[in-house]
Amino acid sequence: MNYTELTEKLVKKSLSLGADAAEVFLESNRNLSVQVLNSEIETIEEASSQGVGFRVFVGGKMGFSHCNDFSNRSLEDTISRAVAFARLSTADENNILPDDRGITAIDQLYDPGIALEPMDKKISMVLELEKLAMGVAGITKSSGSGYGEGESEVFIANSNGILKNYKSSGCYLGVSVVAEKGDQKNTGNESCSRVFFSDLTPLDEMASTASRNALELLDPVMISTQKAAVIFDPDVARSLIGGIITAINGERVLQGASFLRDFMNKQFASSLLTIIDDGTRAKSMGSAPFDGEGVPTGKNILVENGVLRSFIYNTRAAARAGVKSTGNAVRGGFSSLPSIGTHNVYLQPGDRTLKEIIAGTRKGLLLREVTGYGIDAVSGNFSGGASGLWIVNGEVVHPVKGVTIAGNALDILGAIDATGNDIDMNRSFASPSVRIAEMQIGGR
Repeated sequence: MNYTELTEKLVKKSLSLGADAAEVFLESNRNLSVQVLNSEIETIEEASSQGVGFRVFVGGKMGFSHCNDFSNRSLEDTISRAVAFARLSTADENNILPDDRGITAIDQLYDPGIALEPMDKKISMVLELEKLAMGVAGITKSSGSGYGEGESEVFIANSNGILKNYKSSGCYLGVSVVAEKGDQKNTGNESCSRVFFSDLTPLDEMASTASRNALELLDPVMISTQKAAVIFDPDVARSLIGGIITAINGERVLQGASFLRDFMNKQFASSLLTIIDDGTRAKSMGSAPFDGEGVPTGKNILVENGVLRSFIYNTRAAARAGVKSTGNAVRGGFSSLPSIGTHNVYLQPGDRTLKEIIAGTRKGLLLREVTGYGIDAVSGNFSGGASGLWIVNGEVVHPVKGVTIAGNALDILGAIDATGNDIDMNRSFASPSVRIAEMQIGGR
C-alpha cells in the first residue's frame, strides 16, 4: 500500500465529510524485544503495527479520532467520528494547522542493517552482557539484561498542502545487577540507545559501568546537615535541567505555570549554562526532518550563557502567543494529539574533566542517584533524595546514601561554577557533569 497516496486521499475524504481543515498522521512500526534473567531467555517478542489519526476542524472546533484498521469503511467511520467530536467541542481561533511545506535534510536516521542482524547474535549479546556484569567481584545478583529494536515510518498530510514522510530506526541494550554486602544491597544499571546497530556500546564497557554503579555506594557513611558543593553527574543532571525544559514549555508559560515566564532575554542562571535543542543532528534517535505536525525541525538555542532565549511551541500554543512554532510538536504515536516537547537537548559542555572538577572541590557531594521530582517547573523549588560520593579536599573519601538536597532553582542555577567535558552526545537529553558551588544537604 502506498501510504503517501493514502494520507493525501484521506485529507480529501475528511474535507468531503464535513471538515473545514484536516490533518492525517499515519504511522507504521516494527518492534523486537529480548529479555534475559539469570542466563535464561525470559521473553522474545516481535510485533508490527500500523495506525492513523485524524485531527479535523469544523468552525474553529477541533475533533480527533484514530484507528488501526485501514479498510475503507473503518477509515470513513473514524473520520466521521472526528468530525462529530469537533462539532461538540468549543471553538478556538488558535485551532490551526501549519502550512510550511519545507523539510529538514538529516543524514542517517535509519539503519536497514538492524533487521538483517541474526536473531542468534542479538540473543548472544544479551546473554554475554549479563554474564560479563555478573563476573565482577562483589556482584551477587542479576536484575536482568535486554535488547530492543524498532523501525518506524511516519506519514503526515494536511489540508494546507503538507505531505511528508520519513523513516527511522533505533536499538537498545541494557543490563542491571545487584551488589550485596551483609544487609546492604545496591543496584547498578547501564544502557545505551543508538540509531545504528554497529554503534552500540561494547559489552565489556557496559558491564563494567553497571557493576561499578552497584559497588561504589556500598558501605555508605551518613554526613551531617550542611551546605556544600554538589556535582551532578551526567546521568542525574536531568533532574536539574529537566525542570528548565518543562518551565519553557510555551503552553505552561501562557498558563502562568512556569517560574521562567518573565525571564525572556533576561539572565536567570550562571553564564556557564547554555542549553540547545537540536532536532537536526545526524544519527540521533531524537532527530526528525519535521515535528509531530509537519513543521521543519531546527537547532534552537534555549538558554545562552544563562540568558533565556526561547520558549518552545507547537502550532496551537504559538498562535496563542502570537509567534511562530519552534518545531517542537511531539506525539506519542498515531493515537495521540500533538503536545510540546524537545528533540535532542544538550547542555553545552565545558573543558574540564570530572576528575579535575573533583580535584577542585574542597568539600562536596558527587551525585550518582537522585529521587524525587527535581526542579518544580511552577515554583522553581528543588528537592530530592540523594546518593553519591563524598569529596574532601579534592578526593573521594566515602559513599553517601539517604541524604536530601534542596534549594530554589534560580539560586541553584545561578551557582553553577563548573561544567565538565564528559558529555555523551548519543543521548537525546545530554549533559556533562555540572557543579553547583553550594546547596543545602540534609543528613543526620
